[in-house]
Amino acid sequence: MTASTSAATPTSAQSGMATSGTFAAKHKASRSAGPSMLDKVVSKTRPSFLPPKSRKEDTKHMADWEMMMKRSRAAEEKRRKSLQERRYAREKRIEDSLVHWEREIVPDWRIIYKKPELRKLWWQGIPSKLRATMWQNAVGNPLALSKDAYRACNARANRALSAGTFPAPVLVLIEEDIAVTLPSLHLFIPERGPLYQDLKDILCAWVVARSDEGLGYVPGVAKIAAMILLNMAPQPGFIVMRNLLERHCLRSFYGGEQSKDDVEAYYRIFDTLLADGMPKIYFNFKQHQISPSAYLPEWLIPLFLEHLPFEACARLWDILLIEGDSFLFRASLGILAVLEPRLFFPDRNELLELLKGENKAALEAAKRSGRVLNGARYELYDLDEETLWERLDAMEDWWRESTWTRLIQRELPDL
Repeated sequence: MTASTSAATPTSAQSGMATSGTFAAKHKASRSAGPSMLDKVVSKTRPSFLPPKSRKEDTKHMADWEMMMKRSRAAEEKRRKSLQERRYAREKRIEDSLVHWEREIVPDWRIIYKKPELRKLWWQGIPSKLRATMWQNAVGNPLALSKDAYRACNARANRALSAGTFPAPVLVLIEEDIAVTLPSLHLFIPERGPLYQDLKDILCAWVVARSDEGLGYVPGVAKIAAMILLNMAPQPGFIVMRNLLERHCLRSFYGGEQSKDDVEAYYRIFDTLLADGMPKIYFNFKQHQISPSAYLPEWLIPLFLEHLPFEACARLWDILLIEGDSFLFRASLGILAVLEPRLFFPDRNELLELLKGENKAALEAAKRSGRVLNGARYELYDLDEETLWERLDAMEDWWRESTWTRLIQRELPDL
Protein backbone atom coordinates (compact mmCIF):
# COMPACT_ATOMS: atom_id res chain seq x y z
CA MET A 1 0.00 0.00 0.00
CA THR A 2 1.46 3.32 -0.96
CA ALA A 3 1.69 6.28 1.32
CA SER A 4 -0.84 8.11 -0.76
CA THR A 5 -3.26 5.21 -0.57
CA SER A 6 -2.72 4.90 3.13
CA ALA A 7 -3.39 8.59 3.61
CA ALA A 8 -6.51 8.47 1.48
CA THR A 9 -8.02 5.38 3.13
CA PRO A 10 -9.33 5.88 6.67
CA THR A 11 -8.59 3.28 9.27
CA SER A 12 -11.43 1.30 10.76
CA ALA A 13 -11.01 3.22 13.99
CA GLN A 14 -11.22 6.53 12.17
CA SER A 15 -14.18 5.26 10.22
CA GLY A 16 -15.89 4.17 13.41
CA MET A 17 -15.20 7.55 14.99
CA ALA A 18 -16.57 9.34 11.95
CA THR A 19 -19.63 7.12 11.92
CA SER A 20 -20.07 7.57 15.62
CA GLY A 21 -19.66 11.31 15.25
CA THR A 22 -22.18 11.41 12.44
CA PHE A 23 -24.64 9.33 14.47
CA ALA A 24 -24.11 11.53 17.51
CA ALA A 25 -24.70 14.63 15.46
CA LYS A 26 -27.84 13.18 13.97
CA HIS A 27 -29.00 11.87 17.33
CA LYS A 28 -28.44 15.25 18.94
CA ALA A 29 -30.28 17.03 16.13
CA SER A 30 -33.25 14.71 16.43
CA ARG A 31 -33.63 15.58 20.12
CA SER A 32 -33.41 19.34 19.63
CA ALA A 33 -36.46 21.15 20.91
CA GLY A 34 -35.43 24.65 19.92
CA PRO A 35 -33.62 27.23 22.06
CA SER A 36 -33.68 26.73 25.78
CA MET A 37 -35.15 29.30 28.15
CA LEU A 38 -31.57 30.36 28.95
CA ASP A 39 -30.77 30.83 25.25
CA LYS A 40 -33.86 33.02 24.92
CA VAL A 41 -32.74 35.54 27.52
CA VAL A 42 -28.92 35.34 27.50
CA SER A 43 -26.81 37.52 25.21
CA LYS A 44 -29.68 38.48 22.94
CA THR A 45 -29.45 42.23 23.39
CA ARG A 46 -25.68 42.53 23.13
CA PRO A 47 -24.57 44.53 20.05
CA SER A 48 -23.14 42.28 17.33
CA PHE A 49 -19.91 44.29 17.12
CA LEU A 50 -18.98 43.39 20.72
CA PRO A 51 -17.36 40.09 21.67
CA PRO A 52 -19.60 37.47 23.32
CA LYS A 53 -20.12 37.74 27.06
CA SER A 54 -18.21 35.39 29.24
CA ARG A 55 -20.03 32.50 30.92
CA LYS A 56 -19.53 34.23 34.27
CA GLU A 57 -21.18 37.42 32.99
CA ASP A 58 -24.02 35.45 31.39
CA THR A 59 -24.62 33.60 34.65
CA LYS A 60 -24.68 36.85 36.60
CA HIS A 61 -27.15 38.42 34.19
CA MET A 62 -29.36 35.33 34.35
CA ALA A 63 -29.37 35.57 38.14
CA ASP A 64 -30.26 39.27 37.87
CA TRP A 65 -33.13 38.43 35.53
CA GLU A 66 -34.46 35.78 37.89
CA MET A 67 -34.29 38.27 40.76
CA MET A 68 -36.18 40.85 38.69
CA MET A 69 -38.89 38.29 37.93
CA LYS A 70 -39.12 37.36 41.60
CA ARG A 71 -39.52 41.00 42.58
CA SER A 72 -42.10 41.49 39.83
CA ARG A 73 -44.16 38.56 41.12
CA ALA A 74 -43.88 39.90 44.68
CA ALA A 75 -45.00 43.36 43.54
CA GLU A 76 -47.96 41.83 41.69
CA GLU A 77 -48.99 39.86 44.77
CA LYS A 78 -48.71 43.01 46.89
CA ARG A 79 -50.86 44.89 44.37
CA ARG A 80 -53.49 42.17 44.46
CA LYS A 81 -53.63 42.19 48.24
CA SER A 82 -53.89 45.98 48.31
CA LEU A 83 -56.71 45.87 45.77
CA GLN A 84 -58.52 43.21 47.79
CA GLU A 85 -58.17 45.24 50.98
CA ARG A 86 -59.51 48.38 49.30
CA ARG A 87 -62.41 46.40 47.85
CA TYR A 88 -63.29 44.90 51.22
CA ALA A 89 -63.08 48.34 52.83
CA ARG A 90 -65.43 49.82 50.21
CA GLU A 91 -67.88 46.93 50.56
CA LYS A 92 -67.89 47.45 54.32
CA ARG A 93 -68.60 51.16 53.84
CA ILE A 94 -71.54 50.28 51.58
CA GLU A 95 -72.83 47.77 54.12
CA ASP A 96 -72.52 50.32 56.91
CA SER A 97 -74.38 52.90 54.79
CA LEU A 98 -77.42 50.64 54.38
CA VAL A 99 -79.19 52.30 57.30
CA HIS A 100 -78.90 55.71 55.55
CA TRP A 101 -80.23 54.26 52.31
CA GLU A 102 -83.25 52.70 53.97
CA ARG A 103 -84.02 55.73 56.11
CA GLU A 104 -83.37 58.57 53.64
CA ILE A 105 -83.12 57.40 50.01
CA VAL A 106 -85.51 54.46 49.68
CA PRO A 107 -88.64 56.46 50.74
CA ASP A 108 -87.93 59.07 48.03
CA TRP A 109 -84.85 58.42 45.90
CA ARG A 110 -85.02 61.88 44.26
CA ILE A 111 -83.67 63.37 47.46
CA ILE A 112 -80.17 62.63 46.13
CA TYR A 113 -80.59 65.59 43.77
CA LYS A 114 -81.24 67.88 46.74
CA LYS A 115 -78.65 66.61 49.20
CA PRO A 116 -75.05 66.42 47.89
CA GLU A 117 -74.00 64.04 50.67
CA LEU A 118 -76.65 61.51 49.60
CA ARG A 119 -75.68 61.87 45.95
CA LYS A 120 -72.09 61.15 46.98
CA LEU A 121 -73.36 58.09 48.84
CA TRP A 122 -75.02 56.89 45.61
CA TRP A 123 -71.74 57.44 43.73
CA GLN A 124 -69.98 55.12 46.16
CA GLY A 125 -72.24 52.27 45.02
CA ILE A 126 -75.76 51.02 45.69
CA PRO A 127 -76.07 48.16 48.20
CA SER A 128 -76.75 44.93 46.29
CA LYS A 129 -80.09 44.27 47.97
CA LEU A 130 -81.40 47.69 46.88
CA ARG A 131 -80.01 47.74 43.36
CA ALA A 132 -83.13 46.41 41.60
CA THR A 133 -85.41 48.98 43.23
CA MET A 134 -83.00 51.89 42.73
CA TRP A 135 -82.31 51.01 39.09
CA GLN A 136 -86.02 50.82 38.30
CA ASN A 137 -86.57 54.19 39.98
CA ALA A 138 -83.62 55.87 38.28
CA VAL A 139 -84.42 54.60 34.77
CA GLY A 140 -88.14 55.22 35.14
CA ASN A 141 -90.63 54.41 32.41
CA PRO A 142 -90.64 57.23 29.85
CA LEU A 143 -91.99 54.79 27.24
CA ALA A 144 -95.04 54.21 29.45
CA LEU A 145 -94.80 50.45 29.01
CA SER A 146 -97.41 48.38 30.80
CA LYS A 147 -96.56 45.62 33.24
CA ASP A 148 -97.67 43.16 30.58
CA ALA A 149 -95.30 44.53 27.92
CA TYR A 150 -92.77 41.75 28.42
CA ARG A 151 -95.42 39.02 28.44
CA ALA A 152 -96.91 40.32 25.18
CA CYS A 153 -93.57 40.64 23.36
CA ASN A 154 -92.40 37.29 24.66
CA ALA A 155 -95.61 35.64 23.45
CA ARG A 156 -95.13 37.15 19.98
CA ALA A 157 -91.54 35.91 19.89
CA ASN A 158 -92.55 32.40 20.96
CA ARG A 159 -95.26 32.24 18.28
CA ALA A 160 -92.73 33.30 15.65
CA LEU A 161 -90.21 30.74 16.89
CA SER A 162 -92.83 27.98 16.84
CA ALA A 163 -94.00 28.92 13.37
CA GLY A 164 -90.45 29.20 12.05
CA THR A 165 -90.96 32.85 11.08
CA PHE A 166 -88.50 34.32 13.59
CA PRO A 167 -85.56 35.51 11.42
CA ALA A 168 -82.95 32.73 11.44
CA PRO A 169 -79.94 35.09 11.06
CA VAL A 170 -81.13 37.07 14.10
CA LEU A 171 -81.48 33.88 16.12
CA VAL A 172 -77.88 32.97 15.21
CA LEU A 173 -76.70 36.42 16.35
CA ILE A 174 -78.54 36.02 19.65
CA GLU A 175 -76.99 32.62 20.33
CA GLU A 176 -73.51 33.86 19.43
CA ASP A 177 -73.96 36.90 21.66
CA ILE A 178 -75.13 34.78 24.60
CA ALA A 179 -72.15 32.44 24.18
CA VAL A 180 -69.72 35.28 25.00
CA THR A 181 -71.79 36.94 27.72
CA LEU A 182 -70.13 37.09 31.17
CA PRO A 183 -68.50 33.66 30.72
CA SER A 184 -66.77 33.75 34.11
CA LEU A 185 -70.16 33.65 35.89
CA HIS A 186 -71.27 30.40 34.16
CA LEU A 187 -74.91 31.49 34.48
CA PHE A 188 -75.66 32.06 30.81
CA ILE A 189 -73.95 29.07 29.22
CA PRO A 190 -76.09 28.04 26.23
CA GLU A 191 -78.56 25.27 27.06
CA ARG A 192 -77.00 24.61 30.50
CA GLY A 193 -76.80 27.91 32.37
CA PRO A 194 -79.59 28.54 34.91
CA LEU A 195 -80.29 31.99 33.40
CA TYR A 196 -79.74 31.05 29.77
CA GLN A 197 -83.42 30.70 28.86
CA ASP A 198 -84.39 33.91 30.63
CA LEU A 199 -81.67 35.73 28.71
CA LYS A 200 -82.72 34.27 25.37
CA ASP A 201 -86.38 35.07 26.07
CA ILE A 202 -85.73 38.70 26.96
CA LEU A 203 -83.53 39.19 23.88
CA CYS A 204 -86.13 37.68 21.56
CA ALA A 205 -88.80 39.89 23.16
CA TRP A 206 -86.53 42.93 22.65
CA VAL A 207 -86.11 42.04 18.97
CA VAL A 208 -89.89 41.80 18.56
CA ALA A 209 -90.40 45.16 20.30
CA ARG A 210 -87.87 46.88 18.00
CA SER A 211 -89.13 45.18 14.85
CA ASP A 212 -92.13 47.52 14.86
CA GLU A 213 -89.65 50.34 14.17
CA GLY A 214 -87.70 48.39 11.56
CA LEU A 215 -84.71 47.95 13.89
CA GLY A 216 -82.76 44.71 14.23
CA TYR A 217 -80.49 42.95 16.67
CA VAL A 218 -77.23 44.53 17.83
CA PRO A 219 -74.47 42.20 19.14
CA GLY A 220 -73.49 43.27 22.64
CA VAL A 221 -76.99 43.83 23.97
CA ALA A 222 -76.93 40.36 25.57
CA LYS A 223 -74.47 41.70 28.15
CA ILE A 224 -76.84 44.51 29.09
CA ALA A 225 -79.75 42.11 29.41
CA ALA A 226 -77.59 39.74 31.48
CA MET A 227 -76.57 42.49 33.91
CA ILE A 228 -80.23 43.41 34.38
CA LEU A 229 -81.28 39.78 34.91
CA LEU A 230 -78.64 39.40 37.60
CA ASN A 231 -80.44 42.08 39.57
CA MET A 232 -84.14 41.61 38.82
CA ALA A 233 -86.77 39.33 37.26
CA PRO A 234 -87.35 39.34 33.46
CA GLN A 235 -90.63 41.26 33.56
CA PRO A 236 -89.40 44.43 35.32
CA GLY A 237 -85.99 43.89 33.73
CA PHE A 238 -87.50 44.16 30.24
CA ILE A 239 -89.06 47.52 31.10
CA VAL A 240 -85.73 48.79 32.50
CA MET A 241 -83.86 47.55 29.44
CA ARG A 242 -86.29 49.08 26.93
CA ASN A 243 -86.26 52.47 28.63
CA LEU A 244 -82.51 52.51 29.24
CA LEU A 245 -81.70 51.77 25.61
CA GLU A 246 -84.08 54.49 24.47
CA ARG A 247 -81.95 57.21 26.04
CA HIS A 248 -80.67 59.27 23.16
CA CYS A 249 -76.99 58.34 23.11
CA LEU A 250 -77.57 54.60 23.45
CA ARG A 251 -80.48 54.67 21.01
CA SER A 252 -78.18 56.33 18.49
CA PHE A 253 -75.53 53.60 18.81
CA TYR A 254 -78.25 50.93 18.60
CA GLY A 255 -80.09 52.59 15.74
CA GLY A 256 -78.04 51.48 12.73
CA GLU A 257 -78.11 53.58 9.57
CA GLN A 258 -81.10 55.56 10.82
CA SER A 259 -79.01 57.29 13.48
CA LYS A 260 -75.63 57.43 11.72
CA ASP A 261 -75.52 61.24 11.78
CA ASP A 262 -76.20 61.34 15.53
CA VAL A 263 -73.41 58.83 16.17
CA GLU A 264 -70.99 60.98 14.19
CA ALA A 265 -72.06 63.96 16.32
CA TYR A 266 -71.26 62.00 19.48
CA TYR A 267 -67.83 61.17 18.07
CA ARG A 268 -67.14 64.88 17.58
CA ILE A 269 -68.32 65.61 21.12
CA PHE A 270 -66.01 62.96 22.54
CA ASP A 271 -63.07 64.22 20.49
CA THR A 272 -63.62 67.73 21.84
CA LEU A 273 -63.81 66.50 25.44
CA LEU A 274 -60.66 64.43 24.92
CA ALA A 275 -58.78 67.37 23.42
CA ASP A 276 -59.81 69.63 26.32
CA GLY A 277 -59.12 67.20 29.16
CA MET A 278 -56.34 64.93 27.84
CA PRO A 279 -54.54 66.75 25.00
CA LYS A 280 -51.58 64.34 24.90
CA ILE A 281 -53.82 61.36 24.23
CA TYR A 282 -55.85 63.39 21.72
CA PHE A 283 -52.82 64.43 19.67
CA ASN A 284 -51.35 60.92 19.85
CA PHE A 285 -54.59 59.50 18.44
CA LYS A 286 -54.67 62.16 15.74
CA GLN A 287 -51.10 61.33 14.78
CA HIS A 288 -52.08 57.68 14.34
CA GLN A 289 -55.40 58.56 12.66
CA ILE A 290 -57.45 56.84 15.36
CA SER A 291 -60.92 58.29 15.81
CA PRO A 292 -63.47 57.49 18.54
CA SER A 293 -65.18 55.17 16.05
CA ALA A 294 -62.28 52.73 16.56
CA TYR A 295 -63.08 52.09 20.23
CA LEU A 296 -66.09 54.02 21.55
CA PRO A 297 -68.84 51.72 20.14
CA GLU A 298 -67.14 48.68 21.66
CA TRP A 299 -67.36 50.38 25.07
CA LEU A 300 -70.82 51.93 24.84
CA ILE A 301 -72.90 49.25 23.11
CA PRO A 302 -72.32 46.64 25.88
CA LEU A 303 -72.06 49.44 28.47
CA PHE A 304 -68.44 48.57 29.28
CA LEU A 305 -69.18 44.92 30.16
CA GLU A 306 -66.88 43.68 27.39
CA HIS A 307 -63.79 45.41 28.74
CA LEU A 308 -64.18 46.18 32.46
CA PRO A 309 -64.48 43.87 35.48
CA PHE A 310 -68.05 43.07 36.48
CA GLU A 311 -67.89 44.91 39.83
CA ALA A 312 -66.60 48.07 38.17
CA CYS A 313 -69.42 47.93 35.61
CA ALA A 314 -72.09 47.52 38.28
CA ARG A 315 -70.87 50.65 40.01
CA LEU A 316 -70.63 52.54 36.70
CA TRP A 317 -74.23 51.59 36.01
CA ASP A 318 -75.30 52.90 39.42
CA ILE A 319 -74.03 56.33 38.44
CA LEU A 320 -74.95 56.22 34.76
CA LEU A 321 -78.62 55.72 35.59
CA ILE A 322 -78.81 59.00 37.54
CA GLU A 323 -76.27 61.12 35.64
CA GLY A 324 -77.40 60.25 32.11
CA ASP A 325 -75.53 60.25 28.80
CA SER A 326 -72.79 62.59 29.96
CA PHE A 327 -71.48 59.94 32.33
CA LEU A 328 -71.01 57.51 29.43
CA PHE A 329 -68.41 59.92 28.09
CA ARG A 330 -66.92 60.74 31.46
CA ALA A 331 -66.42 57.01 32.16
CA SER A 332 -64.85 56.56 28.71
CA LEU A 333 -62.39 59.36 29.42
CA GLY A 334 -61.62 57.72 32.76
CA ILE A 335 -60.74 54.48 30.98
CA LEU A 336 -58.35 56.33 28.67
CA ALA A 337 -56.79 58.01 31.70
CA VAL A 338 -56.01 54.60 33.21
CA LEU A 339 -54.62 53.34 29.90
CA GLU A 340 -52.62 56.51 29.17
CA PRO A 341 -49.13 55.15 30.10
CA ARG A 342 -49.65 52.36 27.54
CA LEU A 343 -51.09 54.44 24.70
CA PHE A 344 -47.94 55.86 23.12
CA PHE A 345 -47.03 53.08 20.72
CA PRO A 346 -45.13 54.12 17.59
CA ASP A 347 -47.15 51.59 15.60
CA ARG A 348 -50.83 52.17 14.80
CA ASN A 349 -51.75 48.48 14.75
CA GLU A 350 -50.24 47.94 18.19
CA LEU A 351 -52.24 50.84 19.53
CA LEU A 352 -55.44 49.45 18.05
CA GLU A 353 -54.67 46.03 19.55
CA LEU A 354 -54.24 47.63 22.94
CA LEU A 355 -57.58 49.46 22.68
CA LYS A 356 -59.26 46.19 21.73
CA GLY A 357 -57.73 44.50 24.77
CA GLU A 358 -55.60 42.22 22.62
CA ASN A 359 -52.08 43.51 23.25
CA LYS A 360 -49.74 40.55 22.77
CA ALA A 361 -47.08 41.73 25.21
CA ALA A 362 -49.64 42.19 27.98
CA LEU A 363 -51.17 38.78 27.23
CA GLU A 364 -47.75 37.15 27.45
CA ALA A 365 -46.95 38.96 30.71
CA ALA A 366 -50.25 37.81 32.21
CA LYS A 367 -49.55 34.25 31.10
CA ARG A 368 -46.06 34.26 32.62
CA SER A 369 -47.29 35.63 35.93
CA GLY A 370 -50.11 33.08 36.11
CA ARG A 371 -52.76 35.77 36.45
CA VAL A 372 -56.38 34.62 36.20
CA LEU A 373 -58.37 36.71 33.73
CA ASN A 374 -62.14 36.62 34.14
CA GLY A 375 -63.20 37.72 30.68
CA ALA A 376 -62.90 41.51 31.03
CA ARG A 377 -60.41 42.51 28.35
CA TYR A 378 -58.79 45.36 30.26
CA GLU A 379 -57.92 43.20 33.24
CA LEU A 380 -54.72 42.66 31.23
CA TYR A 381 -53.81 46.26 31.96
CA ASP A 382 -54.59 46.16 35.70
CA LEU A 383 -57.72 48.22 35.12
CA ASP A 384 -59.83 47.52 38.19
CA GLU A 385 -62.62 49.33 39.97
CA GLU A 386 -60.42 51.17 42.46
CA THR A 387 -57.95 52.37 39.81
CA LEU A 388 -60.74 53.58 37.54
CA TRP A 389 -62.38 55.54 40.35
CA GLU A 390 -59.12 57.24 41.22
CA ARG A 391 -59.10 58.64 37.68
CA LEU A 392 -62.78 59.55 37.73
CA ASP A 393 -62.35 61.40 41.02
CA ALA A 394 -59.32 63.23 39.61
CA MET A 395 -61.48 64.46 36.72
CA GLU A 396 -63.41 66.67 39.17
CA ASP A 397 -60.72 69.30 38.55
CA TRP A 398 -61.69 69.81 34.91
CA TRP A 399 -64.94 68.00 34.08
CA ARG A 400 -67.84 70.42 33.66
CA GLU A 401 -71.42 69.41 32.94
CA SER A 402 -71.87 72.84 31.37
CA THR A 403 -69.28 71.91 28.73
CA TRP A 404 -71.22 68.75 27.94
CA THR A 405 -74.46 70.74 27.64
CA ARG A 406 -72.82 73.30 25.34
CA LEU A 407 -71.42 70.58 23.06
CA ILE A 408 -74.79 68.81 22.87
CA GLN A 409 -76.47 72.08 21.91
CA ARG A 410 -73.83 72.68 19.25
CA GLU A 411 -73.71 69.18 17.71
CA LEU A 412 -77.29 68.00 18.35
CA PRO A 413 -79.41 71.16 18.42
CA ASP A 414 -82.66 69.27 17.91
CA LEU A 415 -82.18 67.08 20.96
